[in-house]
Amino acid sequence: MLTKNHKNIASFIHIGVFAKYFFPFGNFIAPLLIWTLNKDRSEFIDQNGKQVINFQLSIFLYFITMLLICIPFALHFGLGIEELEELKGNITPYDLTTFTGSILAFVILGVLALGLLVLELYATITAAIKASNGELYNYPITISFLK
Repeated sequence: MLTKNHKNIASFIHIGVFAKYFFPFGNFIAPLLIWTLNKDRSEFIDQNGKQVINFQLSIFLYFITMLLICIPFALHFGLGIEELEELKGNITPYDLTTFTGSILAFVILGVLALGLLVLELYATITAAIKASNGELYNYPITISFLK
């Protein structure tokens, strides 16, 4: 039987993600603590806890992947700046074309990172509301680390 207390605990697991704005890795620690202490109370709490942890791990993995993709572009961009410093006042439009790919990659990855952040906020709030109503929310783009 699903009680109001179980619904509230499940909602707090989702809301615990916002602890990341107060301390590092709070988006993992707070939900993990709430879930671990309460997962034996009901299957509903256990399912919500797994959903939150899976989603947070997935988002973290996506951000790390984007960061790793950025490293070669950042190195290329840094080397290009050194070349421009050598030219000093004799910069031609052709010299600036070496930066086009790097700048485009940074813009695309920046937009993707912002999109992930917006998705995370939207999905977390939606999941908390659904949990308070006694419904299980399946986060989008989630890799199932915990079954």
